Amino acid sequence: MKVVCAIDSMKGSLSSIECGNAAAEGIKRVYPDAEVIVRPLADGGEGTVDALVEGMNGELVTVRVTGPAGKPVDCPYGIIKETKTAVIEMSGAAGITQVVGDEKNPLNTTTFGVGEVIRDAINRGCRRFVVGIGGSATNDGGVGMLQALGFAFLNKEKKQVPFGAKGLKELETIDDSEAMPELAECEFLVACDVTNPLCGEQGCSAVYGPQKGADPTMIMQMDKWLAYYAALAREKFPNADAKFPGAGAAGGMGFAFKAFLNGQLESGISIVLKETKLADFIKNADIVITGEGRLDGQTANGKAPVGVAKLAKEYGKTCLAFAGSVTREADACNREGIDAFFPILRGVVTLAEAMEKENAEYNMAASVEQAFRLVNACQIR
Repeated sequence: MKVVCAIDSMKGSLSSIECGNAAAEGIKRVYPDAEVIVRPLADGGEGTVDALVEGMNGELVTVRVTGPAGKPVDCPYGIIKETKTAVIEMSGAAGITQVVGDEKNPLNTTTFGVGEVIRDAINRGCRRFVVGIGGSATNDGGVGMLQALGFAFLNKEKKQVPFGAKGLKELETIDDSEAMPELAECEFLVACDVTNPLCGEQGCSAVYGPQKGADPTMIMQMDKWLAYYAALAREKFPNADAKFPGAGAAGGMGFAFKAFLNGQLESGISIVLKETKLADFIKNADIVITGEGRLDGQTANGKAPVGVAKLAKEYGKTCLAFAGSVTREADACNREGIDAFFPILRGVVTLAEAMEKENAEYNMAASVEQAFRLVNACQIR
């Protein structure tokens, strides 16, 4: 019996690897000689750094950078030395949770800190980057990030434009002559699960601006400024396509990565599956185990467990999923490749009790054990 476990983290309770190890314990109770391979899983958003660092023998480092409101923040990111890869969550340096009160204003918030993290990783020898760009507090088109990497976005006085979307109002010239030369050696894989263009009714200002503190007047202004910024960039950078699906992700960070850094925008789970080379392990497995904190209708819309399930089906493998809880809408997961799924809770408890690490590990191991007892019973017959 060979089983591959790739389970997304149960946030606030178990990491991806801890989930997999608990599942492995349950399998071993039934099949003591089974080969159980535990691999990290994430969807490119929160938890991706921890999952890939823990599961791929990486190193977690922390760097102090400029936060979205201009105040210092400590941003953790991962380095996988074997492949010279840095794993970065944009929200660690420019996240919506880092602004409070009047700081929540996209006219002022900046992505400069994201660029500082990339610069730090380059100086540590990294040349491959996996960057999750969800949860941003910004709408500056990624200009702040690019300024930190040496790009010049100049006003009519030939000075760098100020931080935030308001800086785009002053933009007259874009100059890359002082950009870090190492960027030419770098590859950027950008976890992007939205398809919004940069501007217009479905653009970043209109769709995501309100949750970042923008009122209707600000939305109109920012959209106009971003359109001019894109047109100016297009004159010099052939990849500057404001209509490209995902260009509007994270307040225009998708546009910045593609236009200026030749970044590749892909779904988060697609990137993680490739980085972890999960297919190499699944193709020789008998059963594949996946899961997350809660299986619901959204899981079926391309979240991590369904990404694993679809990969399993490419190789004709049975895929079982385990979750802290499931909803009625989770039935949709069966149509997306998950052959059967199981909630791991074994009694009526409070949420706090369910999320206690010891309880969660016990429940995962016990539930997986019972599922594999059924597998064993069916095989015997």
